[in-house]
Amino acid sequence: MLDQIESDVVPETRSKNAQEIDPRIFDLYDEFCHTAMDRRTFLSRAAALGIVGGVAMAQSLLPRYAEAAIVKFTDPRIKATYETYASPGGTSGEMRGYLVKPQGDGPFPAVVVIHENRGLNPYIEDVARRLGIEGFLAFAPDGLAPVGGYPGNDEDGKVMQAELDKMKLFTDLLNGANFVKSHPLSTGRLGATGFCFGGGVVNAFAVEMGDALNAGVPYYGMAAMSADVPKITAPLMIQNAEDDPRINDGMPAYADALTANGKTFEMHTYPGTKHGFHNTSTPRYNEEQATIAWTRTIDFFKQHLT
Repeated sequence: MLDQIESDVVPETRSKNAQEIDPRIFDLYDEFCHTAMDRRTFLSRAAALGIVGGVAMAQSLLPRYAEAAIVKFTDPRIKATYETYASPGGTSGEMRGYLVKPQGDGPFPAVVVIHENRGLNPYIEDVARRLGIEGFLAFAPDGLAPVGGYPGNDEDGKVMQAELDKMKLFTDLLNGANFVKSHPLSTGRLGATGFCFGGGVVNAFAVEMGDALNAGVPYYGMAAMSADVPKITAPLMIQNAEDDPRINDGMPAYADALTANGKTFEMHTYPGTKHGFHNTSTPRYNEEQATIAWTRTIDFFKQHLT
């Protein structure tokens, strides 16, 4: 069962509610998401800030998946299943992920979707379904599969993921990319997208996979090291939030290295957005800018994969 707080707030209104949240609460939530801080400490520190309504603001930022999906799992345009695949060199040798097949017989261009630092949560499954209705064979591996899978809540998920061997986790996700690329329903053309941790993985895939990756769209992910940029072959569309210093500090050097090495890339920064602006399940979601970013993502994949 998902550990979620019931809410009547749908994605369209959650975007507007972001204007009512104190920036200090947003900063604290970012720390909560990316450190070992637990929920009790997060809420206690929000209270200690002395902001009127601060705890309520903090609670509103916790993900609410019930109303956040853009494409329902029952959508007749797709068929979604959980699939296992071999993962030599990974955490346990076997992995599991969420495969979304579009209507029709195929083959289809493939896209691997890499989750944040908390496993395969409902938001990432929804992203895979959004790709499916656009005609892509989408696959979202669950990096937590070898230790029981996404536990039903992000707080436990981030703890579980932090305890994994980082290189074995990367190998498991890379094997997921190769799994969908070589799937019988795939054309063999592969794109990759990911968010936060997953965005950094997409940049790393671009380095590791060379011309086996045909397009990459990382969302607010850690940049590849400049020394590794010459290995990149895939065209990249790099999606960044305006207010995200932890990620954005590395972007000028990344852009300079990509340019100096003659790589094909676009880098977009979306005004009025924070880290996680594409995620429909919290008030960091910015509907207007997320829609622009997603439209660009789909167009980019259609350009380079079809």
